[in-house]
Amino acid sequence: MQLLSAKLCVLASSSSGNCSLLAIKSPTKTITVLIDAGLSPRKTMALMERAGHDHTTIDHVLLTHLDVDHWNNGWLAKLPESTVVHLHRRHTGRASRSGLLYLKTHPFESGFELVPGVHVSPLLVAHDDLGTAAFRIEFQGFGTSLGYATDTGRPTPKLCDHLAQVDVLAIESNYCPELQKASTRPAFLKDRIMGGRGHLSNQESAAAVARINPCRCVVLLHLSKECNKPEIATNLHQHVGRDVIVASADSPSNWVDLSISSQNSLAPRAQASADSKISAEIHIPVPRQTTIWGQ
Repeated sequence: MQLLSAKLCVLASSSSGNCSLLAIKSPTKTITVLIDAGLSPRKTMALMERAGHDHTTIDHVLLTHLDVDHWNNGWLAKLPESTVVHLHRRHTGRASRSGLLYLKTHPFESGFELVPGVHVSPLLVAHDDLGTAAFRIEFQGFGTSLGYATDTGRPTPKLCDHLAQVDVLAIESNYCPELQKASTRPAFLKDRIMGGRGHLSNQESAAAVARINPCRCVVLLHLSKECNKPEIATNLHQHVGRDVIVASADSPSNWVDLSISSQNSLAPRAQASADSKISAEIHIPVPRQTTIWGQ
């Protein structure tokens, strides 16, 4: 299949619900892919309309995992029979109990072709009991790539190597440790979030970005409404020549064009040291542009 364009829009991302829209255009149709479907169908369609996407048929759903903020069971009655739901094989037991396997599902463990010319390489990483899938998505016609990682527990070298030097990186930056500790959340919840099988802190996210070294753009996902602020997260993600977008909890981001190779981008690329290490603290120069949505 010849691809004419591909672009990404984060419709919403927070503990209340996560859903990103991948629009892939061929000469004959626009293929609509949801990465996670943690919003109600009605809200998703409304946000797609606000984003200017008028192709309401969902062709594929690519699931990181099945927590309620990443998969909304309202889709069971709304997805057309032709929609393919892709989920990691380790999640099929939970999917069966929720009724999801009555839909057209594609369990995966290794790489697969989402549509001709678009290859998905998953990696299962730590999150609660069953883990979550991080994705490297290659657009072969353009020579570009998208990394997508949320609810990842910890920024392991294996994860960073899997996503190394993608053109666009969407990665969670869930919480500020100081705000988390000072919050009124119960101790067990704080331990779950910060214990290495929950979510990435701002510092862990920034350290992962430094090692992954994306070529063009970083999109910060899943910011906690209670224990984070966009300006705190972006202070640690300020890379020279690399845009930083903070996804909103309730409004769509601008579209990120995935058809543009980093070789054609005018933005200078930060060079990562070959022996770069994941650390708790990093200091990064002022960015060329920082975009914060939904404040």
